[in-house]
Amino acid sequence: MRAVLCKAWGGPESLSIEDLPSPLPGRNQVVVSVKAAGVNFPDVLIIQGKYQFKPELPFSPGSEVAGTVKAVGEGVRHVKPGDTVAAFLGWGGFAEEVLVDAERVAPVPPGIDAKIAASFILTYGTSYHALKDRAQLKSGETLLVLGAAGGVGLAAVELGKLVGARVIAAASTPEKLAVCRERGADATIAYEQEDLREAVKRLTDGKGVDVVYDPVGGRFAEPALRSIAWGGRYLVIGFAGGDIPKIPLNLTLLKGCSIVGVFWGEFARRDPVANARNLGELLTWIGNGRLQPLVSATYPLERAADALTAMANRKVVGKVVIETGAG
Repeated sequence: MRAVLCKAWGGPESLSIEDLPSPLPGRNQVVVSVKAAGVNFPDVLIIQGKYQFKPELPFSPGSEVAGTVKAVGEGVRHVKPGDTVAAFLGWGGFAEEVLVDAERVAPVPPGIDAKIAASFILTYGTSYHALKDRAQLKSGETLLVLGAAGGVGLAAVELGKLVGARVIAAASTPEKLAVCRERGADATIAYEQEDLREAVKRLTDGKGVDVVYDPVGGRFAEPALRSIAWGGRYLVIGFAGGDIPKIPLNLTLLKGCSIVGVFWGEFARRDPVANARNLGELLTWIGNGRLQPLVSATYPLERAADALTAMANRKVVGKVVIETGAG
């Protein structure tokens, strides 16, 4: 089977495609024939050795896949060969076949396209865990989403609206903000062209926002925190802007607010039952059309480096997906 390999730390151009032996399942493991693999910003970081986890070289990037169960190991009961599934890996997904721990594999209901099934686990899983479990976002509250046109950002916009919150989407260009409005955003801020803090003040009549969802970090973090309402919750999702911000902690005192870390991958590992419950709810909403993940582009396995380059250059709206032709 073919796989995209990272043999040395570097950019997408350093990746290669090679033939590898097909994996065999051990106890409580599943082999999935991959039809589609989602592309995420951590994939850009992991091949450079800059992510929280540093796999042993060589390895394949790619943290979420959808496809067909090829084989199961002893002890696996919830899926069988031939079933359509989605899975979260950590890495290894840019390949025609993957070996996955059974607890990370979820059956996909009929009618959900493989591209969609491969696009929701990390982005919607992260955003749902953030808004539901960490922020406890409530109907009627106001949610500010930074980087709102990206994968996790658009998921947060959709989920915020599903909860009943008022959603303010902030992104870099008018074109990206148009997509946010299409996905339900009530108001938008072009934070490269206007002052983020002043815009939030204007849009909330000076009250501020109840929850900030921040996958960007960098120079927007402090003004976003200064825009939070009393008792607000600031969700630290990631640092797509490149820099990890240094926050004046006196702001938490003055605002009576909380800075809340969101590490969905570790949550999924530590509490697989709660994570499976969240993913099941998300799949139900996708199946009945209440959530509609946006896949803006697809790439064949041979062009995985191009997909990662687009992600690294902040050119992606929603999600991009790699299709293997297998599955």
